[in-house]
Amino acid sequence: MSSDALPPATPGPAPATPSLWRAVAEIERYVAADGWGAPLRLFALVRTAEALRRDPDLADRLPAHVVQEARADAGHLTSVEQEGVPDVADLDELLGQLAWPEGVDGAALVVERILVPPDAEAEVRAAAPADDEARARALAAHPLAEDVRIAVGVLRDGRHECAVRSRSKDSDGEVAMGADLVPGLVSALQATLD
Repeated sequence: MSSDALPPATPGPAPATPSLWRAVAEIERYVAADGWGAPLRLFALVRTAEALRRDPDLADRLPAHVVQEARADAGHLTSVEQEGVPDVADLDELLGQLAWPEGVDGAALVVERILVPPDAEAEVRAAAPADDEARARALAAHPLAEDVRIAVGVLRDGRHECAVRSRSKDSDGEVAMGADLVPGLVSALQATLD
């Protein structure tokens, strides 16, 4: 539940395209509409124009504005939520088992975590038992703990985008967006596309 559950940061390629930025923002808002306490949510990202080329009937199933946007922007992305994602305690283990087929241009995930400042985390680690569950409970109970929802999107070419919403500032206008907000999670999700 703490930031140590995320893999170490590695330098990455260029940040997001406007289409990826928009897709990650839309995914985060979509998940936020369901409130807090949700399990991990996983999405495939596909270039809408290419999907329409492969399946012209898709235009009848997508909203008209999406089809229009895809015709104006070849990089436009459509997110497809994945059903049946197991509820796992170890995000690294789940991501280590994922592999996307070639028709998928990218992936996005949304996960909730409890973050505490590094000093507070060190304090809890020193005082808490070695048991991971007990340490997670101690971190969650810390007065400086903050519930956050993290949305990350990555493309096969390495471009990526992140969105972070805190429970204490739970509004669309307070969502932090940036390519390098959670670099460890970006790297772990990127590995599912290799």
